[in-house]
Amino acid sequence: MSQPDLGLLEEGQRSNFIRLRTLIILRWVAIVGQLTAISVARQLYDLQLELGLCYLAVGVSVVGNLIAMFIYPEDKRLSEAENFLMVMFDLLQLCLLLFLTGGLHNPFSLLVLAPATVSATVLSLRSTVLINATAVALITCMVFVYMPLSTQDGTIFGLPDVFIFGQWTALVIALLFISVYARRTTNEMNAMSDALVATQMALARAQKLSDLGGVVAAAAHELGTPLATIKLASAELIEDLDEFPEMQEDARLIRAQADRCRDILHGMGRAGKDDLHMRHAPLSEVLREAAEPHENRGKTLTMEFAPLPGGGPQPQVFRRPDILHGLRNLVQNAVDFARTQVWIDASWDDRRIVVRIRDDGPGYPPHLIGRLGDPFLRRRRSDPGRSARPGYEGMGLGLFIAKTLLERSGAELSFANGAEEGEGAEGAPNGAIVELTWPVAKVVATVAPNTPLGENPLIET
Repeated sequence: MSQPDLGLLEEGQRSNFIRLRTLIILRWVAIVGQLTAISVARQLYDLQLELGLCYLAVGVSVVGNLIAMFIYPEDKRLSEAENFLMVMFDLLQLCLLLFLTGGLHNPFSLLVLAPATVSATVLSLRSTVLINATAVALITCMVFVYMPLSTQDGTIFGLPDVFIFGQWTALVIALLFISVYARRTTNEMNAMSDALVATQMALARAQKLSDLGGVVAAAAHELGTPLATIKLASAELIEDLDEFPEMQEDARLIRAQADRCRDILHGMGRAGKDDLHMRHAPLSEVLREAAEPHENRGKTLTMEFAPLPGGGPQPQVFRRPDILHGLRNLVQNAVDFARTQVWIDASWDDRRIVVRIRDDGPGYPPHLIGRLGDPFLRRRRSDPGRSARPGYEGMGLGLFIAKTLLERSGAELSFANGAEEGEGAEGAPNGAIVELTWPVAKVVATVAPNTPLGENPLIET
């Protein structure tokens, strides 16, 4: 697929998005909660706690926060290693406090899930595994080793062993499940965000090219008059300098160069007005323009245009950058995987326009058809077919861009294989098919088929 040059983020780089100040604020919230829990347990329920050790555990977090606040700037972005150390520190501090206040008999033991969730959200897979392994090891130790909770009269609070086993099991399962869930969800969101950025960049690039064509047309129009004046003056000089051959030759050179500038600007102006800045064109011309970059790539492109039953003349459709770029991506995908031939069929009636792009390649893998159009799919074909397209990563970003742009224009896309449709290409029954359906009101320009387009307005600069 034709894609913008977008440096998508590697795993672990997203941890650089987290500011130190964010973690400091969260840690202050945790510190306030821990001090409140200790005070309530001591004053309201008269639990006998090792207050000195408990306050020492909380004090370590306070000191760590103060050091971070005074040494580092507020807007510091944490690296992967720094984020890992921060989360690991919070996990160890929390487990130490739980050890001092009853271990798994303490209902606040479920807070062990917080560091694991943060790790799964912003850190790399290796860091997440280390955090989870450490958490499981610590809660396992607290099943057997902890300082029990007791009242002033010596009553020891504790849960039956079966409940402690259930608590341990629930925490382990929750650690694994929440980590996997948070990581999978975050990766999906990040992939979608990256793909949308790529889509916006592709559309912005196409729009800039279109705008540039209008600017060139305006420049060509504005420079036409001074160039004509230069040509006229040089012609008069040629006539007046018959007695000075050398100066007359210079005047001829000036006229020749003015003619050359006129021809260059004429060509640029034509490209700006007649091509890049045209607002609408016949459906067949829009499809040919989309397919043009891929006509000489060793594959045969066959186009057919015919109205559906009850359809009228060929419609004039908008030449918007999103439509052209989306169609071009779909054609390129078909050409990339085709063996020898690609078919582009278009039909229409008073309600809809249908475009079908088929190739005689291996087709889409059946298990991926339902996911086509999602960003960063692994590949369209099986591993044995990779040699047919060396170096292709097959991450699905191009299809995502095409699908997103075309759906923005009002199209509905469907993907299938020729065998499933019962119309596969001869010798290649599994050729891939993508079908686009537009409501006429979304893409058809409200002009008569043979109405002149007229001059485009100049762009103010």
